[in-house]
Amino acid sequence: MSAAPPPYPGGPGKAGEAGYPPPGGPPPAGQPYGPPPGAQPGYPQQGQTTVVVAQPAVTVIQQFRESPVHTKCPHCSAEIVTATMYETGTFTWIICLVLCLVGCDLGCCLIPFCVDGCKDVCHTCPNCHQQIARWNRL
Repeated sequence: MSAAPPPYPGGPGKAGEAGYPPPGGPPPAGQPYGPPPGAQPGYPQQGQTTVVVAQPAVTVIQQFRESPVHTKCPHCSAEIVTATMYETGTFTWIICLVLCLVGCDLGCCLIPFCVDGCKDVCHTCPNCHQQIARWNRL
């Protein structure tokens, strides 16, 4: 009973031909299990293609608001935390005008000029003292 098994039906490249083991069965005689001799596990074998998938770049949009921001100064290229200053802006003047129209006296109309919550915020570089951004409340 050393006769070879009958050939499997199918065309070229199908199971049962030389180099293609039958499904669920052992490999043909003379072919070892596992990778070919000399191949290192975890490394691609010679003649194989390695596919590298690159992740898309993430763009972070920085928002300059009331608090200082960690950023790179466009003027001196230093990594900094911005210095913030409050400056009178359009919102301050609108609040002053509304208080005047409501009938507040002159002293009350000047209150928005003393409150930082009514002013614009100016972000500057602590190294080169250049303005980086300005946040308007309106």
